[in-house]
Amino acid sequence: MAVRHRLIRKPPEAVWAVLSDAEGFEHWVVGTSRVRSGEGRWPELGATLRYEIRIGPLTLRNRTIVRRSEAARVLELEADSGALGTARIAMELRPWGEHTLLILDEHPLRGPGGALHNGLLDAAQQLRHRAMLRRLARLCEAGETPSGTRVAPPRNA
Repeated sequence: MAVRHRLIRKPPEAVWAVLSDAEGFEHWVVGTSRVRSGEGRWPELGATLRYEIRIGPLTLRNRTIVRRSEAARVLELEADSGALGTARIAMELRPWGEHTLLILDEHPLRGPGGALHNGLLDAAQQLRHRAMLRRLARLCEAGETPSGTRVAPPRNA
């Protein structure tokens, strides 16, 4: 199981604004490209995104569905990698003073991915998560969503 955390120097509402920007998904999720909306409105319950992941010469066409969504608090996703199975990706946003402690928890859920899961894959996942959280923090702290929408300052600022 791969669990990482990162302190993001913005309030949870600003972090949520970036997580809510479906068009910006590929700017912080390592390995994704050609992201497009599927069903529903991201990140509402049941909404989906479709995208590609490139691993060397291999291109996987994946779909991610929102399984739980509590604005500025929790976003839980199920990433469907077809023949490789699915994974649960949970992001918890905790207020930390004026900032946000984001806790990322990802693990196999269904299919062969769970059977192949081991310490070496966990180590690779930790590296991916470190890069992903660094990208996410950079976007949040810049004060814009990846698609260019300005993130509003917190209400009490």
